[in-house]
Amino acid sequence: MGRVGLRVERDLWIIEDYATPSGERPVRTFIAGLAGRDRVEAFALIRLLEERGNTLRPPHSKFLGDGLFELRGHQVRIFYVFRPGQRIILIDGVLKKQKKIATAVLQRVRKRMRLLS
Repeated sequence: MGRVGLRVERDLWIIEDYATPSGERPVRTFIAGLAGRDRVEAFALIRLLEERGNTLRPPHSKFLGDGLFELRGHQVRIFYVFRPGQRIILIDGVLKKQKKIATAVLQRVRKRMRLLS
């Protein structure tokens, strides 16, 4: 007799993006400015986050403290937070050019994160 596999369907997480008070959507602007490998990688990372949510771990996700997380590609970085109801809010994105994310970028992202509360 053949083996019967059991496939468990999981609900996908709801991915939303942060909008500034003026209506700008930083993640959409960031992704729109990407090309080639970086653009493909950004969409693949978001899809992975949608599928795995809070079970996503390094190397694709990193906890930055105070509820802030970072999606991590080769150079693509997308910052996000979890919200009730299996929701994820994408706050902003950058192309990483140095070993560490610039302090100004992290300050901007954390400020936007506080505006969500």
